[in-house]
Amino acid sequence: MPSKHLAPLALLLLSLHASAEEAPAAPAAPSDSSSAAAPAAPAETAPPADDAAGGASGADTVSTEAVPSEPPIRVEPAPVSVEQAQGLQNQLSADEQQQLKAGDESFLALWLPANAGTATGIVVIVPGDGESADWPQVVSPLRKKLPNAGWSTLSLTLPDPQVPSLPPRPEAAAVPASTPAADDGAAPADNGTEAAPTEAATTEAAPASPAVDPATAQASHQQSVFDRIDAAVAAARQEKPERLVLLGHGSGAYWAAQYLSEKKPDDIQNLLLVSPQQPKGFTGNGEELLASLKLATGDFYYKDQAPDRQAALKRMQAGKRQQHPAYIQVAMKALPGNTEIESEQLFRRIRGWLDLQIKAAP
Repeated sequence: MPSKHLAPLALLLLSLHASAEEAPAAPAAPSDSSSAAAPAAPAETAPPADDAAGGASGADTVSTEAVPSEPPIRVEPAPVSVEQAQGLQNQLSADEQQQLKAGDESFLALWLPANAGTATGIVVIVPGDGESADWPQVVSPLRKKLPNAGWSTLSLTLPDPQVPSLPPRPEAAAVPASTPAADDGAAPADNGTEAAPTEAATTEAAPASPAVDPATAQASHQQSVFDRIDAAVAAARQEKPERLVLLGHGSGAYWAAQYLSEKKPDDIQNLLLVSPQQPKGFTGNGEELLASLKLATGDFYYKDQAPDRQAALKRMQAGKRQQHPAYIQVAMKALPGNTEIESEQLFRRIRGWLDLQIKAAP
């Protein structure tokens, strides 16, 4: 190759070599190559709170034992007669109220003296089941109106009528207490001793109270009623009345007749019945019971309802069979739209009957 051609080629190679030497060098690798190549170590796990505070972890942890659920407490309702008596005590004057004693319990009676210089006698009023000593139908009008006719009145409170007894409360099932080992997930220690049974597991369920025999319950209720009538009659006797009359309304008429049939007091010679009914749940022949009483009896009933008329007819027929010497029925017309006139009608009929008995008395 001619030299004239080699000279430019040599100059080009020299310029390229010089450019390569002037280029910046690549950055050098860090001196600590092991730290760059090794992966990052995982973060250290924080110790438990108990360990950090110096306490033992797991061993001293207190497990919460399962608490057996308590059965709901059944609250017995207050007797209706007690609530009614408390209401009357707040409404009526203290002069009318008397607290009488029957057995181990006290009950309210309402007393009104005759509005006369000398009382003709005392009428002891026996309300029906569920009625108070100042019941607005029959009881209250008569106890307030009869004093104007010369009769003192004493109206009493009967015990609550019988109701079906509530079923016994079911006992709560025993809930075994949980153990700390089970809660912590650790196996229980095998120390060769048998674990003592928990109190909940060893406690036997209390036996349910046996059901009360209906006949026994009826006998107990009747005795409670008789005790209260006894107390009212004894309180009336303390006034030394010339005449003592027993008046019953509804089922109270049944109780008054039953009381006279069993007790046979010599100083009660007159019985007044207003719409007599047999107490619910009690069996027996009420018609024959009334007919067997050989004392002056006034039977007042409302003829508007067929059942009342039929019951009155049975009582009349029983009286004829027994040849009752002084059994009188008085039929009245109900006036539900005007209770004031209806109560006045009843008062006038009863006052007329009492006046006839006084005149017929020896």
